[in-house]
Amino acid sequence: MATPERIPAERRRRRPTRSGSLLSAEAITEAALTLIEAPGGNALTVRRLGAALGCDPSAVYRYFPDADAVLLAVADRLIQDSLEGFAPGGDWRDELRDFAHRLHRSMLTHPRLAAVRASRVTTGPAEARAVDIGIGILLRAGFPPDRAVRNYRLFVDTVLAQAAVDAAVLDLDEERREQQGAAWTTHHAGLPAEEYPNLHAVRDHLALMAGALFPDLLEMVIDRFAGELDAGGGPLG
Repeated sequence: MATPERIPAERRRRRPTRSGSLLSAEAITEAALTLIEAPGGNALTVRRLGAALGCDPSAVYRYFPDADAVLLAVADRLIQDSLEGFAPGGDWRDELRDFAHRLHRSMLTHPRLAAVRASRVTTGPAEARAVDIGIGILLRAGFPPDRAVRNYRLFVDTVLAQAAVDAAVLDLDEERREQQGAAWTTHHAGLPAEEYPNLHAVRDHLALMAGALFPDLLEMVIDRFAGELDAGGGPLG
């Protein structure tokens, strides 16, 4: 969570910084996001946070135990942003699509945090709400509890993994992104047929290797879930 339970409430009150602004968990989280996304941003440290906030670095410890806790709070804040306006209640397939595209879009908006969001558990309120929403969609679709949990894991890890890959490519500079795409249509497509017969056979279609995969991957997962419901699968053994 953005404010660890073990830090007493009296130590978490808003406090003014040297610049006169109020220090809070929210202000620290916002400053951390700005530092991470700044051009040439380095690793997040409490010392850099203190400098950015105009306060002694030790003041950050009144709200967070360390820089890693701040990082997880930032990740949770971005989950919260992605859920803004999401309203379950329609067809479960459409709900999953909306949910997935929100997460994917958020990851690409903040590519430097994509790997953290794909691999870490924040234990924050936004993450808990996201999991509750996702599992709720699957329960309403008709999955028994164990399959709803298993399928939510399959769904969200697929979305986050592909989003992390897409975000990593997006975070490359323009020249390297162009090199990535051209590698399929120039290098691999031009390899000799005697050594790479299968690549040679599909050389006119290798541009597809650089195309967007996420929409098709999402539909594959949803189709699998629909097939499972149609088959009337019971609880996991």
